Amino acid sequence: MAITGDSHSQFHVLAVDDSMIDRKLIERLLKTSSYQVTAVDSGSKALKFLGLHEEDDQSNPDTVPSVSPNDHREVEVNLIITDYCMPGMTGYDLLKKVKESSSLRDIPVVIMSSENVPSRITRCLEEGAEEFFLKPVRLADLNRLKPHMMKTKIKNEKQEDQEKLEKSEIQSEQQQQPPPQPQPQPQPQPSPLLQQPNNNKRKAMEEGLSPDRTRPRYNGITTMV
Repeated sequence: MAITGDSHSQFHVLAVDDSMIDRKLIERLLKTSSYQVTAVDSGSKALKFLGLHEEDDQSNPDTVPSVSPNDHREVEVNLIITDYCMPGMTGYDLLKKVKESSSLRDIPVVIMSSENVPSRITRCLEEGAEEFFLKPVRLADLNRLKPHMMKTKIKNEKQEDQEKLEKSEIQSEQQQQPPPQPQPQPQPQPSPLLQQPNNNKRKAMEEGLSPDRTRPRYNGITTMV
């Protein structure tokens, strides 16, 4: 795997080709067009670079690949250009896996082939390929790449702006809401056991002040003066 080109290039292209000669050619053409280039020799290495992995259960052909949260691309990929005929994973297989990924499906994919087979071209375009180039790829062909990358870049920027706007509106609504009022704390009630002595004392005082208790009783005894 090699990363070439000016680090300040606006767009980054992932080139995939098992032929070293063709890979070096497309790499040089892309560099001439001022693109940053990452070149790999197989579809599986391309998936690894993209952070794309498949489930361990390969017996299910309908398994949809997903992006591992532990894999992070060092640079953003703005376009993938891949050879069609490669051992193991073909360019068409790579195209399908990228388009099946919710995180990568917006990346434009261009297919290259040395064979002009109309059914193959149609199948790739129907699967989501932006272009189908016949080898040898020429510099004039690469001039058709930039509009696809610009379209995706503008779409991503609009999506980011929309997300920022929604986040800003949510924060504004939160700031406008009055702060929650503190709830009054319930006053502690005295325990009945603590009230009992006071009640007894009050009752004793009331009985001591009763007229019947203060008035002497003689029960019929005559007092001599």
